[in-house]
Amino acid sequence: MRTALFPGSFDPFHNGHLEVVEAASKLFDHVVVAPMRNTQKGEPLFTLDERMRMIGDSVAHLPNVTTKSFSSLVVDLARQIGADVIVKGLRVASDAEAELQQAQMNKKVAGIETLFIPCSSEYSFIASKYVRDFARFGGADRIGSTVPEPVLVKLKEKFA
Repeated sequence: MRTALFPGSFDPFHNGHLEVVEAASKLFDHVVVAPMRNTQKGEPLFTLDERMRMIGDSVAHLPNVTTKSFSSLVVDLARQIGADVIVKGLRVASDAEAELQQAQMNKKVAGIETLFIPCSSEYSFIASKYVRDFARFGGADRIGSTVPEPVLVKLKEKFA
């Protein structure tokens, strides 16, 4: 069985993330979406448990996708779950630069490959920070086209 690991902060999970998960679910027998706490991104909007539930609800239509939170190195989680590859989504060229360095480090240190899946132009502009900002400053009712329904519900609840 071929397993892919899709790690990220997913704060919140948006349609660009969902597009990558859907593509990976067609390529692999099992996909694990793994939200984590990214200390470089400041205080999270949602807890890990909240993100796990939102992601689980958002990918419920994909029977070969599960979620698992973590607080270790990505490569250690990959080894723990038996992942064959790490999957990363790319929106724009600047994403590729940072992700390529990380992929090369993961390959050198742990021997695990990274597969890059580009987002379609329909979702390439979406970033969690912009979703958070719109929701935080009264625009939660205008971001429905950028996030899955379970995430939209939680954003509206949080900023009601």
